[in-house]
Amino acid sequence: MSNKAVILERLRALGVPFDLYEHAPAYTMEECLALPFAQEDVTICKNMLLCNARETWLYLSLAGKRFRTATVSRLIGTSRLQFAPESMLMELCETESGSLAPFGLWSDTAHRIRFAVDDAVKRTRRIAFHPCDNTATVVFLQEDFWNRVVPELGVEPLFLSVPTE
Repeated sequence: MSNKAVILERLRALGVPFDLYEHAPAYTMEECLALPFAQEDVTICKNMLLCNARETWLYLSLAGKRFRTATVSRLIGTSRLQFAPESMLMELCETESGSLAPFGLWSDTAHRIRFAVDDAVKRTRRIAFHPCDNTATVVFLQEDFWNRVVPELGVEPLFLSVPTE
């Protein structure tokens, strides 16, 4: 079964309401922001797998927000993080670059990945992610995602107040 099918099945089993949008592959943030559902009340997240010698983090930020590894590393309280190699995306999240989303944490059954979130992503009414397949996007109400989906991921998010530069 595909990543998308597995994730959609899990979401339906949780009874979490969401809208599903099928579309051409969207590899970049620019492509995601051009999709018809990308409206002012929807946060399209930039999802990054970051690591250093000791830790691996899934970090969520706003699509247009500048990312500085030094800032995020300092706020997390760890030594300087860098982008994880693509092989780690497949090994830990069973997905590839351009398809990473928090749902990939379900694949990390050993809970090796920690979860950090720029608290700015919670400022809209809705939030959107690929279901670990960049040919579709699921859109949730923020409260449903954070209160119903995230607790099922098996990792507690660390919310960060990341300054805008």
